[in-house]
Amino acid sequence: MEVITIEKKTYEAMMECFRILTAKVDALCRECDEKRMGRWLDNQDVCQILNISLRTLQTYRSNRMLPYTQIGYKMFYKPEDVGKLLEQSSAL
Repeated sequence: MEVITIEKKTYEAMMECFRILTAKVDALCRECDEKRMGRWLDNQDVCQILNISLRTLQTYRSNRMLPYTQIGYKMFYKPEDVGKLLEQSSAL
């Protein structure tokens, strides 16, 4: 086992650089998550927003009234698409 000693100032400067780097990486990860799925809605969200049942939501998907993305067995929807459908239904 090898032991390396450094001055306290050097250690503190190095730790501050690590803190800054960690904060930047965390910010980038949050930004990336928001761009990926952070802003997408799942079935439950959409049903609550539109005040509809899961079966009605399935009908909307089947009739291509609401675009969606499927990952595994889970469906996701863009908030903009849900907003458009909401506007269309309130215009009727």
